[in-house]
Amino acid sequence: MDMHEYRMLIINPGSTSTKIGVFHNDKPIFDRTIRYDSQQMNQFETIYAQYEFRKNSILEALDEEGINLSKLSAVCGRGGLLRPIEGGTYEVNQAMLKDLKDGYAGHHASNLGGILAFEIASGLNIPAYIVDPVVVDELSDIARISGTPFMERKSIFHALNQKSVARKVAKEMNSTYEQMNVIVTHMGGGITVGVHQRGKVIDVNNGLHGDGPFSPERAGGVPVGELVRLCFSGQYYREEIMKMLVGKGGLVGYLGTSDVQKVEALVKNGNEKAKLIYEAMAYQISKEIGAASTVLHGKVDAIILTGGIAYSKAFVELIINHVKWIADVIVYPGENELQALAEGALRVLTGEEKVKEYKGA
Repeated sequence: MDMHEYRMLIINPGSTSTKIGVFHNDKPIFDRTIRYDSQQMNQFETIYAQYEFRKNSILEALDEEGINLSKLSAVCGRGGLLRPIEGGTYEVNQAMLKDLKDGYAGHHASNLGGILAFEIASGLNIPAYIVDPVVVDELSDIARISGTPFMERKSIFHALNQKSVARKVAKEMNSTYEQMNVIVTHMGGGITVGVHQRGKVIDVNNGLHGDGPFSPERAGGVPVGELVRLCFSGQYYREEIMKMLVGKGGLVGYLGTSDVQKVEALVKNGNEKAKLIYEAMAYQISKEIGAASTVLHGKVDAIILTGGIAYSKAFVELIINHVKWIADVIVYPGENELQALAEGALRVLTGEEKVKEYKGA
């Protein structure tokens, strides 16, 4: 394996911020969150129109820190809403740029990740990459079947973090991601439970507006007949129904907050409703992990809990008590996206992995 020294710029755009980091191999040497106020963002008609403004803010931050751009080996950005692709590290090409700019699968700040990486990298004559975007789709054919031919189950999940922590756990267990069967549960604003079979996520719930457990702000799987009745009751607009499912579902819908710490405070103060809803979220996650274990015929090397909610020891304990009989439960709190992106780019630069080519229309 090539053990050269590599320096990478990592870019992760959010709706009102851009997180950047510079890594020397897999070690961060600088990171910063560049924040924008809503007035600055409101002057742009589209997300794509923001790229020049964001690019300049990134270059200014690097200049302030005295980062020498000529020493960079690559630039890696957060992957956006693209066509469904298998996991891995992709070089940004013209087909990808077109789909990101056009918003092929929707317009989101993460679309700017690949565009910004390409714009900065092309000026330096170095490669630009993205790693494991949310559209990673490695579902088995059987997992796509929904129950009606009018709709198919879709793979939309926290691919970057799920695959990153799965690799870390494999390494700790003296194995490789491609040799292990693990169930990874990302618990944040949305909750996704992925079945990772030898390096592929062969089944996962749609964490945006699909099935699975309810989360701090999403309803997850709901009784379908009741949903249809609600849609045709004449009481709600389409947007209101969507908001019930995504944004005002889950903890927000029941308790008026998406903050798990606030819910835990209510529970400690004896609020019975808060206790019931809090425990129900853990119950639903545990059920999803149990269902995921059947996909692997019970041959599960580890269950991994990750994301922001994994910082809550009390909540994690509720899940562990339900699922520890299946396999050892390993907790990796948080979501270190810059690190995960850097590691994905480094695997390609060192020759550990082959870079993948994105194919557009």
